[in-house]
Amino acid sequence: MSAGSPRTPLTPSDPLGLENLLTDEERAVRDTVRQYLDEKVEPHIAGWFESGELPTLRELAREFGKMGLLGMHLEGYGCAGMSARAYGIACRELEATDSGLRSFVSVQGSLAMFAIHRFGSEEQKREWLPRMAAGEAIGCFGLTEPDHGSDPASMRTRARRDGDDWILDGRKMWITNGSVASVAVVWAQTDDKVRGFVVPTDTPGFSAPEIKHKLSLRASVTSELVLDGVRLPASAMLPGARGVGAPLTCLNEARYGIVWGVLGAARSSWQAAADYAAQREQFGKPIAAFQLTQQKLVDMALELHKGTLTALHLAALKDSDTGVHPAQISFGKLNNVREAIEICRTARTVLGANGISLEYPVIRHMNNLESVLTYEGTTEMHTLALGQALTGHAAFR
Repeated sequence: MSAGSPRTPLTPSDPLGLENLLTDEERAVRDTVRQYLDEKVEPHIAGWFESGELPTLRELAREFGKMGLLGMHLEGYGCAGMSARAYGIACRELEATDSGLRSFVSVQGSLAMFAIHRFGSEEQKREWLPRMAAGEAIGCFGLTEPDHGSDPASMRTRARRDGDDWILDGRKMWITNGSVASVAVVWAQTDDKVRGFVVPTDTPGFSAPEIKHKLSLRASVTSELVLDGVRLPASAMLPGARGVGAPLTCLNEARYGIVWGVLGAARSSWQAAADYAAQREQFGKPIAAFQLTQQKLVDMALELHKGTLTALHLAALKDSDTGVHPAQISFGKLNNVREAIEICRTARTVLGANGISLEYPVIRHMNNLESVLTYEGTTEMHTLALGQALTGHAAFR
């Protein structure tokens, strides 16, 4: 470049110009989701968080279905069949509004729908996937139990044969969408390893009491699943799922969405801090003019955009013929969630006392990410998964 050539302008919200890498289709996904959320959800989300409810969930499900967000990376059966990168971009926009929204889409598409799409029979796919893609039927994913989170292979939920039927007994805990779901994908021990079952939630013996008193993911439905003698036909079993590797494959799909989603929460918090610092005056000038505040904004931006580079790379791997290794997803989940929550905490300090107010999104994102830090694999488990990949030794067995 000659000395007189104009430089590429630097945008504070996108200092590396990463949005320029997106295709027209990906920009359309970004802008469509962002516009809808800005108009229909942002004015209400703080109030929903404060009251601990998501009153328009069924309406949101149908709207997300119209936008093609539910199972958007799956092929056929009414699903959009878009790229992993487009799906990640949608997750980022959803979580920029609230982690509860991205959690709903992740559980619907990357857990419940993915399980049926990957492991289900043709009959199961035709019965459930079109309605779930349209948001007409909501799904949940029953894996975690009260005493078995990081070690799902030790689950106590049991499925036993009774003639041609199956009888399920057990409990599942911390299940997103549970009490509003029409169908639950439930994992249980059998005499033939862990198997998955498609359970209509109106089946006798099935109940899903909602979990209250949360201080995180408050604008999200979280439930317990109770299975007391739930009788299912043989056709309810997912024929392609045998062993604990099947639900872990589903979790890997959801973790990929988290890698992108948390960047939305971090971006929202960074922007709130930058805007506040530009307006808040102390000692005769905006606090953005002080070195320590600038250091915070710069450090947050560095981690935010390094995280975006990680997400873009994982998307390229996922969209490639070879695919992405589970440990690489662990790399992204571990790094991006850890840095996103630190960005939110730092943004809170920039806002001072105002940082704890729901007038700003920061404390809400910060609280939500405490849940995201734990679910779909804790920091410890992803550290050990990466440790095994790097050393060849399984420290958690």
